[in-house]
Amino acid sequence: MTNGASPRFAAALDELGLGEVGARVRSFPEATRTAAEAAAAIGCELSQICKSLIFAADGEPVLVLMDGASRVDVERVRAELGAQKVTRAKADVVREATGYAIGGVPPFGHRTRTRVLADRSLLAHDVIWAAAGTPYSVFPMEPKELIAHAGGVLVDVREPVE
Repeated sequence: MTNGASPRFAAALDELGLGEVGARVRSFPEATRTAAEAAAAIGCELSQICKSLIFAADGEPVLVLMDGASRVDVERVRAELGAQKVTRAKADVVREATGYAIGGVPPFGHRTRTRVLADRSLLAHDVIWAAAGTPYSVFPMEPKELIAHAGGVLVDVREPVE
């Protein structure tokens, strides 16, 4: 393991030529499974956490990258994809598609290629933090670089803030 990254994610970083990212992975004794737990452990704003969420769009897994302070608007995701139906993926679908359990899904390095939607809210910070393949590890990266490595398309899919 590279500083607490899962072996699968560490291998993905190496394949992408991102070994230096592996060196920046931080592990915590307490869980970083939720955005709030991760922000508290790191000492950053909730919106600096990048959530990697898997949805099922007409039965196909889709990854949505969202800032930790926001919620995904499923109707906006449906419209963006031109899908009939979009729902949160069940835990077994998440693990099958990504190779990771919920709470540790990184933004890239997945078992299978999926469509990736990245909400523009991620661009509000110079650095964001994402899961490194376990519910106890995270890594920092510049948002545009993270979205590029994830193969993400920039979209507006967060719920409106009231």
